[in-house]
Amino acid sequence: MLPRGRPRALGAAALLLLLLLLIGFLLLGGDPECERLEPDGRAGDLGCPRCPLTPRVPSDGRLRGASALDGDPMAGLWDHNRSACDPWPQLPPKCELLHVAIVCAGHNSSRDVITLVKSLLFYRKNPLHLHLVTDAVARNILETLFRTWMVPALGVSFYHADQLQPQISWIPNKHYSGLYGLMKLVLPGILPPGLARVIVLDTDVTFASDIAELWALFAYFSGVILLWLDRLRQVGWEQIWTLTAQRELLTLAATSLADQDIFNAVIKEHPELVQPLPCVWNVQLSDHTRAEHCYSEAADLKVIHWNSPKKVRVKNKHAGSFRNFYLTFLGYDGNLLRRELFGCPSQTLPEAEQLQRALAQLDEEDACFEFRQQQLTVHRVHITFLPHKPPPPRPHDITLVAQLSMDRLQMLEVLCRHWPGPMSLALYLTDAEAQQFLHFVEASPVLSARQDVAYHVVYREGPLYPVNQLRNVALAQALTPYVFLSDIDFLPAYSLYDYLRASIEQLELGSRRKAALVVPAFETLRYRFTFPSSKAELLALLDSGLLYTFRYHEWPQGHAPTDYARWREAQAPYRVQWAADYEPYVVVPRDCPRYDPRFVGFGWNKVAHIVELDAQEFELLVLPEAFTIHLPHAPSLDISRFRSSSTYRDCLQALKEEFHQDLSRRYGAAALKYLTALQQPRSPA
Repeated sequence: MLPRGRPRALGAAALLLLLLLLIGFLLLGGDPECERLEPDGRAGDLGCPRCPLTPRVPSDGRLRGASALDGDPMAGLWDHNRSACDPWPQLPPKCELLHVAIVCAGHNSSRDVITLVKSLLFYRKNPLHLHLVTDAVARNILETLFRTWMVPALGVSFYHADQLQPQISWIPNKHYSGLYGLMKLVLPGILPPGLARVIVLDTDVTFASDIAELWALFAYFSGVILLWLDRLRQVGWEQIWTLTAQRELLTLAATSLADQDIFNAVIKEHPELVQPLPCVWNVQLSDHTRAEHCYSEAADLKVIHWNSPKKVRVKNKHAGSFRNFYLTFLGYDGNLLRRELFGCPSQTLPEAEQLQRALAQLDEEDACFEFRQQQLTVHRVHITFLPHKPPPPRPHDITLVAQLSMDRLQMLEVLCRHWPGPMSLALYLTDAEAQQFLHFVEASPVLSARQDVAYHVVYREGPLYPVNQLRNVALAQALTPYVFLSDIDFLPAYSLYDYLRASIEQLELGSRRKAALVVPAFETLRYRFTFPSSKAELLALLDSGLLYTFRYHEWPQGHAPTDYARWREAQAPYRVQWAADYEPYVVVPRDCPRYDPRFVGFGWNKVAHIVELDAQEFELLVLPEAFTIHLPHAPSLDISRFRSSSTYRDCLQALKEEFHQDLSRRYGAAALKYLTALQQPRSPA
């Protein structure tokens, strides 16, 4: 700590504590020898018998500094000369709503917010409302995440960061956070006028205690806090910091610590505004802090702050121990945080109420209970988990859409070599596996170089693989006019991307023609083989027995309507008719029908989608030069259960019958022809 009387290097949220009473976490302690605080609120045994958080209440009962902006001094607000400690402030009532504000921009910061929120939810006992100031990227990600997370007693409001940029863009800034590092200066102007108290956090902190303990510190401003933001608006806070910044920039070329430089300048002019909080609320793990003086003495740390550009990779004497604490929340199953706050009234979203009613109607004695439960499960979804650069708009562009789990990650590099165009991939992972996937991509020169591949993490929940829900997530995030609906264990021909785009243009698809372009599928039973570079080479491999038409040995009717004999000789696209259990890989417009989410696990998931396309009168056109090849792999758990369990197959049959009933309701007599699909042997599609 700096000696008393000298300006301190405050963090952004510190000033919001001191000036805005938006209590933050960069809260610096008082004297260096008095920074230890015991859990009961007493000062630690460091030869300092006073309590650093106890306000001095004069005989008139008024807290000094209550009207500091009206000219009242604040120097007497905190007593550094008491000989005894008052009790630690009482926690807020368990149902009091606590408000938290966070500035977040971009893909990486969005991931950081999730880890922060996990730590908040793990310890919290109060309802929370998050006020998120975001750019368009972060908002798109976090809106989807919180909508699908469905955490009880957690509200979220979003504010457009773009609206704040004109107010701060005139400030030269060298900090790595860019303009977003300056936005806390103007938070009072964007938060709701009636909001009296809010805790402001950076994305790189991890809570180690209930945030209500921090909220309780507002008690020291009793009778004032409800008016404080109004006072700031009345006295013109924007003018205060703007004039100060303009004066500082006369001698300072640019800010290097973003808003902290401006906060420091304001504090320098108004040192009486600085009020310390214990260091346990801001254990800073950057390169040049003296955090060890805090955590070596404190018995109960509250907030860990990775305030270094290196973040968790910072070189610190005890960084490993703190890193393990951070990793605990990074890999923690967020589904376990969907905990009710019993006794606290909360407004349940209509979607959540509908889901609860549907789940309550399920019969746990039903042999197909796990199928019913899985198809109702709302999975947490983190779209664009990694940085992604959308492709430039092109009228005939195509996105490859697929889904995968952890055991198929090895397919990604080779797929990127075969498909140079954009991809939208849904990954079914646990929270811990999502971090393994992140490291896998970062360590791969091939994958890390592809900014046009969008990865969407769907968090694992339930015993069955939600294959069609995954496909729908990836399909919904495709940004090109057309999509190639594939599977992750298929490799497209090297030339397929360009060939498909040219075919779409030549066939005048879109408004003129409603068609699904069929890409013939083949397979090899060999783990190593030379991939054909042309149709002629593929036919040679087919004739030599090194390639087969897909599932020729196990389920030929799944692809027989493609008419491979005709394809061998074809020079132009040709139309084929739908047939029972047909499941080709197709190119369709992005707004095509979605997959039926009732089909979970193994069986009929693609078949049902092709039925839907045919019911909506899509032509099925086979492309003469297109092909994709399936690579061998170990059977999945779901296909093993399908093969070994008659109950599993019976449940799939029940789903097929329900699907047909729904089809009849929607399409009437036109759906009768699909009844033949139920009269065929049970398909493994």
